[in-house]
Amino acid sequence: MSLDNPKVVVVGAGAIGGLFGGLLSEGGLDVTLLDVNRTHVDAIRAQGLRIVGYGGDRSINVKATTDPAEAGPADVAIIQCKAMHTETAVRAAMPIFTADTVAVSFQNGLGNEEAIARVIGEDRVIGGLTAQGATVEAPGRLRNYSDLPTYIGELFGGRLGSVTPRVETIARAFSRAGLDTHGSADIRRDMWKKLLGNIGLSATSGTTDLSSAEMVVIPELAATIHRAVDEAHAVATACGVDIPSDEKSTILDKLTSTTAGTGASKSSLCTDLRSRRATEIDYIYGTVSTLGAEHGIPTPTLDTLIAIVKGLESHYLGRK
Repeated sequence: MSLDNPKVVVVGAGAIGGLFGGLLSEGGLDVTLLDVNRTHVDAIRAQGLRIVGYGGDRSINVKATTDPAEAGPADVAIIQCKAMHTETAVRAAMPIFTADTVAVSFQNGLGNEEAIARVIGEDRVIGGLTAQGATVEAPGRLRNYSDLPTYIGELFGGRLGSVTPRVETIARAFSRAGLDTHGSADIRRDMWKKLLGNIGLSATSGTTDLSSAEMVVIPELAATIHRAVDEAHAVATACGVDIPSDEKSTILDKLTSTTAGTGASKSSLCTDLRSRRATEIDYIYGTVSTLGAEHGIPTPTLDTLIAIVKGLESHYLGRK
């Protein structure tokens, strides 16, 4: 096992998973993209992974497969499937895991790391978040919107609250390969900060089919976004996560910027709705709403957004 020059397997080669795998492969790491979408995988195998937009248009020669046995054992496994599939995907990908494989998630919402840990154990899981934005435009083709930082850190046990050698080593290896990655001593807090941005922008983008930058110039939508973030911030505070109030606006400013951020992009939840797929609404919004109820924090804006998204989903997923 070598975390200095790790073999990386990406479980879920969609927008962010594919982007990260492509960038790390372009930077010299041994990377395999593992995905259940055979059309997507076949396109990558035939013509490389096509990345367009920020950083220039190019094709990257990266390995891709639908077979975990073909992907082989990994030093680092990046888990990047949809949140509702996390545990099933990790169980299906067991051939890539050894006793020393470190798994890291950059997924949306809360609870993904716990789902991974139920399969492989807490000591082999670290948390992550990214400010990067990307979309899948066609099989084998991704659009990159930015070059923003990524963070990883320990979540469980005695390692919690420290930047351990393995976190430092993985962050350094990823950064050398072109994915700007930093170790965090409080990744749980940082994940909540990212979640505040998702809470503000994901469902509003999905239900309006607008980009982040387009939404914030509409006064009524901007007000809804800020109410949603305020509710999630109150829940975070009740859960013991200390995020200064003035950081809320900073988070949104970065995500809605069209120059240094991902403001030109629409949310992954928007993409899911337009593609008539199940969204991650329960994992991004539902977990916060549930925690709010447990702590006596009202979340009327979040609950309304959940209801509207589920109403839209019912057109193609059916009514329960």
